[in-house]
Amino acid sequence: MSIVTRKIGLSLGADICWPIAYEEILKLLDLSIPMDGDSVTFEVERVTIEPFDLRQANPYDVVIDRLTHWYTSRREWIKKAVLMDGVYVFNNPWSIQSMEKQTSYCAMMRLGLPIPETWLVPPKEYEQTPDLKPTLERYARMFNLDEIGDRLGYPMYMKPYDGGGWVGVSRIDDAAALKAAYEQSGRHVMHLQRAVDPHDLFVRSVGLGPQVRTVLYDPGAPLHDRYTMETDFMDADDRALLLDMVLTINSFFGWDFNSCEALRGEAGVWYPIDFANPCPDSQVTSLHYHFPWLIKASLRWSLFNAAVRRQRALNLNWAPYYKIADTDRSYREKLAAYAAIAHDVMETDRFEEFCQTHLSHLDEVADQWFATDTAKEAVRKKVTALYPEDEIEEFTELFWERIQQYRKDEPPGAPGTTRVAVPRSSTVTT
Repeated sequence: MSIVTRKIGLSLGADICWPIAYEEILKLLDLSIPMDGDSVTFEVERVTIEPFDLRQANPYDVVIDRLTHWYTSRREWIKKAVLMDGVYVFNNPWSIQSMEKQTSYCAMMRLGLPIPETWLVPPKEYEQTPDLKPTLERYARMFNLDEIGDRLGYPMYMKPYDGGGWVGVSRIDDAAALKAAYEQSGRHVMHLQRAVDPHDLFVRSVGLGPQVRTVLYDPGAPLHDRYTMETDFMDADDRALLLDMVLTINSFFGWDFNSCEALRGEAGVWYPIDFANPCPDSQVTSLHYHFPWLIKASLRWSLFNAAVRRQRALNLNWAPYYKIADTDRSYREKLAAYAAIAHDVMETDRFEEFCQTHLSHLDEVADQWFATDTAKEAVRKKVTALYPEDEIEEFTELFWERIQQYRKDEPPGAPGTTRVAVPRSSTVTT
């Protein structure tokens, strides 16, 4: 039996806390996995930014990417690694580059998900180019913003068609506010989307492979309080529907790691409102209580993909989803069928077997590490990078206390914590 090393690369930006947690817990796992007659071990390395020969070999089996969505040279390095070296990357870099919120809304409307009514409006201002004037003179049509507002109904939200991080998002309560927001929108192409009003729950679901965590979210709270620590805020049917929704979205676009925001409106209908987020919050300063779950989920999914050397499908296959969409099944039956495709694409059964066989000690190892001084120092480093000096101690202690609360609430072996992936829907039919 020979020793084979799988190498995992961390493609990082301003990340501080989660790479430390990932690296330290991986060391403590001390893995040596028998596979195909070999003993598979793992190394992790932070990927550097430098010139590269397009033909040079890539050393990594898996790359966890946090830069593709905004750093061009790293995106091109990753696309080269996928095309030429078969590297498995979180996430599909072509999908991230091309599938903005506009595309994601249209695709999920096509599958029958209850996306709130949404309009795209041309930008208020333009960058002046030689072809702009004749183009607008020939083809641009005057439109009445008030009429669009009346058709959509108030309240509504104006937000960039491709934005993120709540940048440029405005709540619009009447025609005057709509006009004012549009006047200030500049060169941004904007969506107008009918608000889900009233609603009683706002949930952000984080998906990592077939693993999904649903969190009660408070968008009006300070950043460190938006991910609440509530647990029993919805019943099993609602939770199952959201899990199927997240898996549908992520598998459709080839995203390993993505978050989905959904609101529960009248008649208990869940409306997905923002789900093109394939570089979700990963820092302890936002996730706090949920941070240990993220680290464990990331370790499971990356180690599985590296160990078995899964290959990413280079092309997205939407035909099976559309075939289901065009049937006369109910919405819930369709969503369950889409999720069944996701489980097949993600190899959920194989993943669960791998975790149960080779990573059964992960929960215990991670729980012990999150009680150490090293873990607390990782929290402090991230807080120090973001907070003024006089608040460092206060917020370090706050986030640390929340992590310790997670350890109490979800200890290793507790009911509901042993299953690594999501439960299958009982309504799945293919």
